[in-house]
Amino acid sequence: MQEINSVNNELVKETVKLQLKKYRSEKNRFLIEGSKCVKEAYDAGIEINYAFVLKSKSDKYGYLKENLIPTNEAVLKKISTTESAPEIVAVGVKKTYTADDLKQAEKIVLLENIKDMGNLGTILRTSVAFNADAVILYGKECADLYNPKCVRSATGNLWKIPVVYIENFALLQKHFSGYDRVATLVNADKFLKNFTCKKPLIVMFGSEADGLSQELINFATQKVKIEMSDKVESLNLSVSCSIILYKLFL
Repeated sequence: MQEINSVNNELVKETVKLQLKKYRSEKNRFLIEGSKCVKEAYDAGIEINYAFVLKSKSDKYGYLKENLIPTNEAVLKKISTTESAPEIVAVGVKKTYTADDLKQAEKIVLLENIKDMGNLGTILRTSVAFNADAVILYGKECADLYNPKCVRSATGNLWKIPVVYIENFALLQKHFSGYDRVATLVNADKFLKNFTCKKPLIVMFGSEADGLSQELINFATQKVKIEMSDKVESLNLSVSCSIILYKLFL
């Protein structure tokens, strides 16, 4: 593609809009920032529409071929969401899944109304690390999977596991009533240390602020908590998720 060096260029302006959820949803596109993230997305089969790259670094990204747009630091700073602009920012096409895609999944992580982008990205990495088959984002207030902060914190693992949005309890019930459904609760009656469950399995986590809804607590077939010192009231959601998935999924 032709070199672009003006922050007022129309394509630059359109790319900047993808920093906002509204435009990511409208265009079904998202930002991929940094060389590592772009390469992992490409290797995972994410369709790259185009990528702005620092002109002096263009030779590193030959695999993007005609989708490369040489540019300068000013443009990269304009379109990037990071404090220090990376040498490359790409625009990719979202990869979407539905509940029907999870028919063969035996180990599923469910996150209800999770809002923290960093937590979500970290939990995606954890889910891949501990062999989860899928992640469900449940509820109407869940974080945007393709928020740039989430994309960065997932460090490429966003492309390695199906992630499905489900807002409707009836749909959840329809597809996953046959699973052993484990609710993670601070007041559960069973400790993780000696906990057993069967597959297919779905482990449900609530947000740090609100925990699991009563609807999902009632839906659970089992409840579990992490045994720990009474000097600490609770753990960060991503930490709790790591501990529980290590025990139940590996």
